[in-house]
Formats: sequence, structure tokens, C-alpha cells
Amino acid sequence: MVFDLFDNAQRYESLHPRFRAAFAFLRRADLAALPDGRHEIDDDRAFAILGGGSQVGRNNAKLEAHRKYIDIRFMVDGDEIVGWQSLDRCTDIAAPYDPKTDLVFFRNRPDIWLPLPPRRFAIFFPTDAHAPLAGEGEIRRVVVVKVAV
Repeated sequence: MVFDLFDNAQRYESLHPRFRAAFAFLRRADLAALPDGRHEIDDDRAFAILGGGSQVGRNNAKLEAHRKYIDIRFMVDGDEIVGWQSLDRCTDIAAPYDPKTDLVFFRNRPDIWLPLPPRRFAIFFPTDAHAPLAGEGEIRRVVVVKVAV
């Protein structure tokens, strides 16, 4: 997992061949004005999902993990809390891995809760389980960039 200020994103571009394009998308001047939904960056190799909505709180947030994609979470407008747990410590499967959605859910609880205010980002690799939307209230604008492993 990586958690940092977006001003430092360039430091992480060398971690994956598609991170440069992913961070370039997040630097777009019109990011806040883009419509909700999926936005192509590099076909299925990298794409962004924009949206908003209600958070579920820490008690209801579910740990999830992916095998095919790395998640880069970036808050545009609003404050999110995201839980984290190392995947190797997630032993209580709530819903088995679904290759169509690239998701597995766990009943385990996060070890760490990360505040994700605007201009911060988090990168969750396939070795990281994360519990998004763990704060309270509405999120006006969050971007999840999915980068194929």
C-alpha cells in the first residue's frame, strides 16, 4: 500500500508502467467536471471510475481485494476513510473471489483506518485488502483508477 499527498505522485510513477498515465488522468484540470462512470485511460489496462455517494461507516465497511487490478483511490471533493489489512491476514472470506468483478470480500477487520481527504491518494495492490467508504456522510467526488496488474 502507498498513502501520500498527490503532490508526491510522481515519485510512484516508476512502480508500474501504467502509473504515469493513471496519475496524468488524475491531474486533468477538468477532473471535477467529468461525468460519473467509467473513463478510459488505456482500454482495460487502465481506466477510471468516477462517482460519489454515501459512506457506510467503519462498522459496515467490508474488506475487499482484487487480483487483476491495482486500485488508486483519489479524493476530489469530500473526505473518505479507508480501512487497510494485509491480504495474508484475511482468513475469513465473506464472499469468494468473483473473476467477473475481480472482487473477494472478507469478514476480517482492518488494522489501520486512513483518512483520505482531497489531494491525497492511496494505492492498493493485490496484496492489500481495503475497506472503502468507511467514513460518515456523503462523498461528492472520488476517483478509483484501476490499473491491470
